Amino acid sequence: MTRSHRGGGANQRQGNSGGTDGASGRLRLFYALKVPDEVAQELAQAQTKLRGNWRRVAPEQLHITLAYLPGVAPERLNDLKRLGVQVAQDMPPLDISLRGTGYFPNEGSPRVWFVKAKAPELDGLAQGLRAGLDELGVETDDKGFKAHVTLARKKGPAPRLPPLTFTDTGWTAGHVSLVKSVLRKTGPIYQTLSRFELRGETSSAAAPDLTPADLAQENS
Repeated sequence: MTRSHRGGGANQRQGNSGGTDGASGRLRLFYALKVPDEVAQELAQAQTKLRGNWRRVAPEQLHITLAYLPGVAPERLNDLKRLGVQVAQDMPPLDISLRGTGYFPNEGSPRVWFVKAKAPELDGLAQGLRAGLDELGVETDDKGFKAHVTLARKKGPAPRLPPLTFTDTGWTAGHVSLVKSVLRKTGPIYQTLSRFELRGETSSAAAPDLTPADLAQENS
């Protein structure tokens, strides 16, 4: 498997030309697992198959969105950083595998081309962040979590690609990023505001397998 240790996540939004929501001064933010360079380059090779009016996501911007925050008051940033630390400290590093490609909202009327992502604890990480945001009263986009990496967005007539499958591609995600999206006519610019290390123990570390000798000693 193409696996990069301790790498880190997919949606881009349209709006005004800055990182804030007009006169309100609110920030567009998201929690994410960033795709490490080695894996991003493999995905970039898949993007070369696109034809027509598909806008590819740059390799350095590929990520898995855990929670999107469309309008955050700047004074809430410290709350969001504390939440990131709190959720990440109990979560172990995630072994993420990439699977097959698909389309949002559906193959018949595609607007987004993506690749599915999978890890045993990934849903729990996203749910923990979203539950914390709800307790803080911070607005999210209210969309259900579907782990994926956005590869391209359709901007006009463009042919669909047949499904692609990644059978040996993934990475170990060692941290979550809090990212600000700064919008430009040519596409968004992402600025990482904070990183939160995943410090929890893996199941094997928390409860190691016992050898026959260990069992004999326990029963003696």
